[in-house]
Amino acid sequence: MESFFTGWKDPDLTDQGKQEALKGAEELKKYGYTHFNIAFTSALQRAQKTLDIQLKAIGQEGINVVKDQALNERDYGELTGLNKDDARAKFGEEQVHTWRRSYDIQPPGGESLKLTADRVLPFFEKNIKPLVEKGESVLVAAHGNSLRAMIKYLENLTPEEIIKTELATGVPIVYQIDSDGKVVDKKILQ
Repeated sequence: MESFFTGWKDPDLTDQGKQEALKGAEELKKYGYTHFNIAFTSALQRAQKTLDIQLKAIGQEGINVVKDQALNERDYGELTGLNKDDARAKFGEEQVHTWRRSYDIQPPGGESLKLTADRVLPFFEKNIKPLVEKGESVLVAAHGNSLRAMIKYLENLTPEEIIKTELATGVPIVYQIDSDGKVVDKKILQ
């Protein structure tokens, strides 16, 4: 299967993505996570469709959904649209690896994970965190790097720790957060 740097491009959700979204919803249901007060997603249709599939599967259609580009995937700049193998052939394996996995080195014209976090975290702190601290149940359907930015914040990870953090596509991670914004429990549903 080909793998592309999609970043801020807005392709539709693939059949595999639809299956992963449905599997994630089934895991939410299996563990009893079927009621959310609000949902957040990015401005990109693949995340929105993932959320739609999950809300339908858990019977939560019609809840308030906030869509914002602050939750968009990392902007890969000049790598956007390139097949990952082609990018490695063009720029070299080591350089592409550095762009993909370093915390603060960005690809040409794109965002590093740090810059992604600089965009995601103010939105999280203003819009999501206050709801969770009040005890509301919030569902976020976003992208690997925007989610990694939130995970770094929630788990107080160092740049070195977050670049080693892998997220399985479509696998829900449930955080329980107290009224002071501290993580008191984390579950990976798979």
